[in-house]
Amino acid sequence: MQIFGVDIGGSGIKGAPVDLDRGDLAQERCKVLTPHPATPDGVADGVKQVIDHFGWTGPVGLTFPGVVTGGATVRTAANVDKSWIDTDARALFSDRLGGLPVTVVNDADAAGVAEMEFGAGRGRKGTVILLTFGTGIGSAVFVDGTLVPNTELGHLELNGHDAERRASSKAKEDHDLSWEQWANRVRKYLAHVEMLFSPELFIVGGGVSRKSEKFLHLIEGIKAEIVPAQLQNNAGIVGAAMRAAHHAA
Repeated sequence: MQIFGVDIGGSGIKGAPVDLDRGDLAQERCKVLTPHPATPDGVADGVKQVIDHFGWTGPVGLTFPGVVTGGATVRTAANVDKSWIDTDARALFSDRLGGLPVTVVNDADAAGVAEMEFGAGRGRKGTVILLTFGTGIGSAVFVDGTLVPNTELGHLELNGHDAERRASSKAKEDHDLSWEQWANRVRKYLAHVEMLFSPELFIVGGGVSRKSEKFLHLIEGIKAEIVPAQLQNNAGIVGAAMRAAHHAA
């Protein structure tokens, strides 16, 4: 079975049909740049461009980098334009896509759902936390496989700032940090999250998961196991498609 998944990020909008039996992309993904400012209309145009690239006419699952309630309404917009707040994203995207059935989910929650089903969290019980390091820091918290949605742990305070302003991969680029310097910031952030939630497992996702060999071994003093996301930066696309299939069923 194939369903289309789209992952909307602060820097790019990427999507592809997903083979839900394998938990992997059925075709090579298409990516366009996220417009700046990332307004609802501009992002919707980018999503349509990705969908049109494949000529897709079925259900679509989309991630959004913020809190999404009821599978539709955007409540926060830390890394996109503030005009997203209180937008009915499901109606917006469905209208722009000619009435296609649309499901919208928090981006990190989508990535977490995919990793728990097909990746590094498969079969794991207890508390598992996936953290996506990108433009910001997204989080997905699972207790015995059940998602606690919209946790937004990237906005915990770290050294007087939102944690994502200190320890996201964008922060690494903005401050020209070495892998060692950045890993130290990530360690402090993980220690704070661990103090609050005592997870058995951290899954490190986002684009930086492709380079886990450069920094994971530098993160010491954390009791929880720390592993890279197995689906890497495709996890959001896969998870979005999984959610769309669930709602279509």
